[in-house]
Amino acid sequence: MSENATVLYDAPGPKARRRNAITAVVFIAVLVAIAIYVLVVLAGNDQLTTDKWNPFIKSTTWTTYVLPGLWGTLKAAALSIILALALGAVLGVGRLSDHLWVRTLSGLFVEIFRAIPVLILMIFAYYLYADYAIFPSSQLAFAAVVTGLTLYNGSVIAEILRSGINSLPKGQTEASRALGLRKGQMMRSILLPQAVTAMLPALVSQMVIALKDSALGYAIGYVEVVRSGIQSASYYGNYLPALVVVALVMIAINFGLSSLAHYLERRLRTGRRKTAVVDGEDADLAAMENMPNFGSKK
Repeated sequence: MSENATVLYDAPGPKARRRNAITAVVFIAVLVAIAIYVLVVLAGNDQLTTDKWNPFIKSTTWTTYVLPGLWGTLKAAALSIILALALGAVLGVGRLSDHLWVRTLSGLFVEIFRAIPVLILMIFAYYLYADYAIFPSSQLAFAAVVTGLTLYNGSVIAEILRSGINSLPKGQTEASRALGLRKGQMMRSILLPQAVTAMLPALVSQMVIALKDSALGYAIGYVEVVRSGIQSASYYGNYLPALVVVALVMIAINFGLSSLAHYLERRLRTGRRKTAVVDGEDADLAAMENMPNFGSKK
């Protein structure tokens, strides 16, 4: 075994390194060839000309199509994420309840709505609201999109929170009970904050999914960024540039959301470490003060 070898992995020798280098070069060459072929085909169909991209230089394209669709996407995603977090917290705690009927109802709700596709939920909510005139016609699509996203993502977030709470050390629960905290107090003050911190990456991933799934509202006539991009493309006849712009907008939004989540996670973890250090120092100081002859001179 070579000096750089480990228990799980043997460092490649000269022949293996040469073979890996050749494989990497061939793979990159194939990717470059495919990219060149795609660009040539697009150029042959006049999809890369300046005229196709010029509409996005005009302010009217943004104010008429892109920005209203972007506002629709952000509005539906933000409201559904807030409602899904609240619903997920209730269902997640409900699945850990001491009462059997609460656990059963919460479990049924989660399993049913987690198994139904989001598009089906949106379509069902749309026709339900339309038949019973629950919302005005101008808000039917928006209400249906928010309902579908809330029910599905709330069910998934409930499972995320439940698994996060179950992953905490049992000593947290035992210490809370020893302090005389009730189940609700223990959940609000001890378990939920730690579970949210531990599962924050998974929660953010679900928020990104909710943001992307808002594009499914296209099927029920909801005006969001993908639908507005398609409308722009049908007007100007530039489908590829329109889809590229829409994709870049969605990437920018998701990147911003992920960056915000990482920042909050660092702040939460840093705050907890500082609190732990301060509490430890206070405990040491109290122990020293309670020692016999502390601070007295011999």
